[in-house]
Amino acid sequence: MDMRPLLLLPGLLCDERLWRDQVTGLGDVADIAIADLTRDDNIAGMAARAIAMLDARGIDNFAVCGLSMGGYVAAEIWRQATARVTHLALLDTSARADTEAQTQRRRGLMALTRSGQFKGVTPRLLPSLIHPDRLTTPLADEVRAMAERVGREAFLRQQQAIMTRVDSRADLPRVAVPTLVGVGAHDILTPPELAEEMAALIPGATLERFAGSGHLPTMEVPENVNAALRVWLAR
Repeated sequence: MDMRPLLLLPGLLCDERLWRDQVTGLGDVADIAIADLTRDDNIAGMAARAIAMLDARGIDNFAVCGLSMGGYVAAEIWRQATARVTHLALLDTSARADTEAQTQRRRGLMALTRSGQFKGVTPRLLPSLIHPDRLTTPLADEVRAMAERVGREAFLRQQQAIMTRVDSRADLPRVAVPTLVGVGAHDILTPPELAEEMAALIPGATLERFAGSGHLPTMEVPENVNAALRVWLAR
């Protein structure tokens, strides 16, 4: 298989560690770049910055894979550079805009953060991110460490971007490239029914449920994710 340019997009409070096992596991089939989604407070700006990074590297056409917030950015990259996207993967994400209740919760978290109470990913939040069996493992520590590295100011920008994102459902029937929709079977943040909705809207999309995983399957069950991505890239 030819080496295919592959752009990976992290989620909220995630950095390159989210994709460590994909970088090592797919290095024989993909030329991987990981976008920095910490510097912009809107999804369109995140997408434009990621595309500019590829431009600077002389990359024309590319596959794109985003997890959670990264999935929102992946959809926007497809909108901004439709002719350049060869493959699209949406992991543990949603095509829907925020509900009013979700937006209010984000505003509350942002207010606490601005008052000096940024706590990253606390033990209280971990059950919404990873499978219960992993809550007392080193993986939980790695998730917390990612959040601390991303930090307070980036968290505020990312929350602003997430709560102002557009609803992508009307766009999905126009996606005409090989598409993978994946979700942890135990994801409670973006549960499987949201993945099922996206897969049903995208012509020819493949739906993968990752057993034994919560919201972060790229870290929790990397071998399963890599297998799905390898098949997707070969399409």
